[in-house]
Amino acid sequence: MVERNLVNVLLLGGGFMLIFTSFQTLGNIELRNNILGALSFQQTIIDSIKTDLPSFTGDGYTSLAIIYAALSLSNWVTPSILSAIGPRLAMAIGAITYCLFMASFFVPHVILLYGCSIVLGAGAALIWTGQGMYLSQCSTGETISRNSGIFWAMLQMSMFFGNLLVFFTFQGKTHIDETTRSIVFAVLIAVAIVGLVFLACLRRPSTNGDVPVELSHSVRPRDAFLNAIRLFQTPRMILLSITFVYTGLSLSFFSGVYGSSIGFTNAIGTSAKQYVGLNGVFIGVGEVLGGVAFGLLGTRTTTRWGRDPIVIAGGVLHMAAYFLIYLNLPNAAPFGNTDALSYIQPPSAIIAMGCSFLLGLGDACFNTQCYSMLGGVFKSQPAEAFSIFKFTQSVAAAASFVYSSYCGLHVQLVILVVLGIIGTVTFCVVEFAVKRERPTLERDYEK
Repeated sequence: MVERNLVNVLLLGGGFMLIFTSFQTLGNIELRNNILGALSFQQTIIDSIKTDLPSFTGDGYTSLAIIYAALSLSNWVTPSILSAIGPRLAMAIGAITYCLFMASFFVPHVILLYGCSIVLGAGAALIWTGQGMYLSQCSTGETISRNSGIFWAMLQMSMFFGNLLVFFTFQGKTHIDETTRSIVFAVLIAVAIVGLVFLACLRRPSTNGDVPVELSHSVRPRDAFLNAIRLFQTPRMILLSITFVYTGLSLSFFSGVYGSSIGFTNAIGTSAKQYVGLNGVFIGVGEVLGGVAFGLLGTRTTTRWGRDPIVIAGGVLHMAAYFLIYLNLPNAAPFGNTDALSYIQPPSAIIAMGCSFLLGLGDACFNTQCYSMLGGVFKSQPAEAFSIFKFTQSVAAAASFVYSSYCGLHVQLVILVVLGIIGTVTFCVVEFAVKRERPTLERDYEK
């Protein structure tokens, strides 16, 4: 008989996979032209709306900036909200905000777009902090790594499916008419609603066998907010925050900058633009494989060797990817179409896709172990811990989107290498301290 908490984790991963398949597909469509420039095989939804409705002045980057700002600020409030309503209701409310944001494209208006971006940012803080808290409640010291890997693999399947959908649905289209847009939006919203139903089916976590645990919300909202601030000031969380910052920087790099750099490098060939979609697919494959591997082996590896070998492996994978990218793509690639060359002449599409896979696999190493660390070591304060994680990660991602507009590719790679090394070291420092205290922590954890 499948344990109750494992079913909860599968429902949680399935709900997030469906919701983010819809949202990331929309994000790819919404931002594609802003990130990649004028693509030969597709125009964006926003550009198509502007063509049909010239009065619409919405901008994908502005929407993204608003979402990140609202997400960053809301993360400090979410522990108080979760202490009052619990993680399951918080995730359901957060999922609804994603559906509302996608529905706003049925009535294209700049105020509605940016207003829904604010709502979505607040909802994203709820759904992600709630997810971390709920995953922690469904896990023990022996299962947290496994559950983190399972959830991460299922979540990242959304990147795989979303990029494939965009690649095949809009290939060869220069304009997406209103009817097609409406059909796409309706399908995406329907998929997200199914994901919301999955989250609504989540059951109360159990502690002993299939006995539901009595979850206490006795912490007052004000105390939850103050606890988050105090936790943020602790030495361990300060060290981990450097790792979180790196994950945010790498996220914005491989989700935006790297893909655009491939598409803008003319020397790759006439199919350079099409490799942008495949870039997302290969990143998704790396993410899913990493999640599956750590889901199957997580408990065994964490118990025997700890989390640090996996994070070190992720750091090595990322360093290798950055080095190959440095050799393969020119410094001017992020800024627009360029005929410039780097050290590998001509640039290799195979190496570019290989780097995409390495970036995804390395990201899975970092994120699954961050989830395992937060859900295990900070089990008594999961809402506060995960809100800090998402706050630092989103602030770093927003900062990366800003400096990537001014810094060449090679400068960005140097920043990533430096922060990647420091972030790996700081995570290992915390993990080494946890290993020394493991017997005590395990006894406390089981209580």
